[in-house]
Amino acid sequence: MTNTISVNLRRLRKLRNLTQDALADAAGISRVAYRSIETGKSTPRSSTVEALAEALKTDVFALVAQVPTPKTMRFRAHKTLTAQERAEREQIVFNTMNWLTDFNELEMMLGEQTDSVLSGKGKIPSNIAGYAEKLRRKAFGVECRDCLPDICDILENGGVKVRTVKSGIAGFFGFCLGTDDGGPAIAVNVADEIPVERRIFTTAHELGHLVLHGNSFDTDVVAEDEKEEKEADRFASHFLMPNDQFEEEWSKNRGLHWVDRVLKTKRAFRVSWMTILYRLCDNGQADRAKIFWQFKSAYESRTGRELSFKREPDAEAPPPSPIRLSQEPVRLTDFDFCEDRFERLVRQALEDDEISVSRAAEMLEMSIGDVQNMLLDWEAQA
Repeated sequence: MTNTISVNLRRLRKLRNLTQDALADAAGISRVAYRSIETGKSTPRSSTVEALAEALKTDVFALVAQVPTPKTMRFRAHKTLTAQERAEREQIVFNTMNWLTDFNELEMMLGEQTDSVLSGKGKIPSNIAGYAEKLRRKAFGVECRDCLPDICDILENGGVKVRTVKSGIAGFFGFCLGTDDGGPAIAVNVADEIPVERRIFTTAHELGHLVLHGNSFDTDVVAEDEKEEKEADRFASHFLMPNDQFEEEWSKNRGLHWVDRVLKTKRAFRVSWMTILYRLCDNGQADRAKIFWQFKSAYESRTGRELSFKREPDAEAPPPSPIRLSQEPVRLTDFDFCEDRFERLVRQALEDDEISVSRAAEMLEMSIGDVQNMLLDWEAQA
């Protein structure tokens, strides 16, 4: 118990960006006493745990809850994380592991377990593009001629759980967990500044890691492997846009101005405009050294709006409105990427009296009052 409290204290303190001295003062205990608790050298009294929880603006459970240790997590970053970002990373993993436990408990309770279509995967095929298209068709039941209507539904119907999180860690888009941790599961960052198109691509990218790199999961590794990232990108691109279907759509739009052609094609596949340009390059239809600059110039000439390679413009906002990272020409909305199976199972368990309102609140990370209000909304919709 002492070690559990010390680990949770350290994570939550860093997450709140507090020093040991500041937290000790806020909890009304001596700095020496606090350091002894965080290092695991002493066992705090219940009143001290309550004071520390209050100072951290959390509950006692958050301090005494067993810290899950993932075995098959792939959570990489392309830059060195700050101390606070590392703490946030730990908190995201902690919450996701608890969410997975709850998810599996609900499935078992309601008899809604779904076998994963990814069992036994992990070997890298010689043709990643072809394999991505085959898996899409054979495992997930999506014909290559069909655009993906809802990637969250498709993956969850195939036994891959999807969770949405909001994080301010720069450059963090998502991560995945394997079957040994209750998965396969994918967590996707849906922070406001991340476009829906990027969220969809991240989901397919992490699916690529689950399929291709199951043997290289290492929870202690945080640095990205450039080769594996490119393989996952290629998998994602062809899972979302099978090449025959892409060529058909691209040809169908050939009468449009090429800026409109790119935007219409991107809309059909729910990807970003840069994903379309990369595919044109991969297919030998464009020069990678020139096409992005050519599109930027053509877009700005046609719309009168600036286009940055790191930011995507808003097709609706007239200049000189500022361009934000979340903006995308002919952009999608949050309803185009919406995970809801977990919430549906919570509702079913509540209606079947399998769980209490307080347990539902824990699972949904909501207050009991908010869950009670949600119940009233459900009754009104029934």
